[in-house]
Amino acid sequence: MPLFRLSERLDFPPAWLARSDGLLCIGGDLSAQRILFAYENGIFPWFSENEPILWWSPDPRLVIFPENIKISRSLNKKIRNHFFRLTMDHAFEETILSCAKPRRKEYAGTWLVEEMIEAYLQLHKLGYAHSIETWKEDRLVGGLYGICIGGIFFGESMFSFETDASKIALTALARHLKQHGFDLIDCQVTTSHLLSMGATEISRNAYLDIIQRSIKRKDIRNAWDKDMPLLVMSPIS
Repeated sequence: MPLFRLSERLDFPPAWLARSDGLLCIGGDLSAQRILFAYENGIFPWFSENEPILWWSPDPRLVIFPENIKISRSLNKKIRNHFFRLTMDHAFEETILSCAKPRRKEYAGTWLVEEMIEAYLQLHKLGYAHSIETWKEDRLVGGLYGICIGGIFFGESMFSFETDASKIALTALARHLKQHGFDLIDCQVTTSHLLSMGATEISRNAYLDIIQRSIKRKDIRNAWDKDMPLLVMSPIS
């Protein structure tokens, strides 16, 4: 099936027309308006250096329902012992730059080109992109970032320079979103790391049904106050 090529118009083909590998279309731009419109329609950008902009909508879709986050005994021990310190939106740029650094093969696809970094920095300035940061003393050792629209957090990437640092960040995010009544964390594509933490695959149609309802929610307020304490440091007994 030939790929759809985007024009300057702000539109996308329907997500269900994506190829079997999830690739839907090519081209367009990375303006804030287009990226947000893409997320609202179950689509996200993902491409490497020297490639055109590629837009994806995989089926199935990997998601985490915040109440289903799984915490291992070893991770719970670190939570109990306050092994890491957590913040929210205190170091967004440093977090996304850390996500762009090379890492293990499983996460190779999350590498970020310069224009993607600039696009998400702009979305952060506009109040849509947020980060959770994990610190060991004063050193940033893990974290994640993504986009929030309505009751959905569209996860983009995570990194870890210390064992369990990204898992702690994801646990913090899930607990924070559960506290504020969010519906879903979008994880995009399946990895064993995320499955081990409670992620599950759902069909693209089910995913689209959820986000179309959830992005319209107006009842979630003040979920991203950077000085708000994160609840992850309460261990599970």
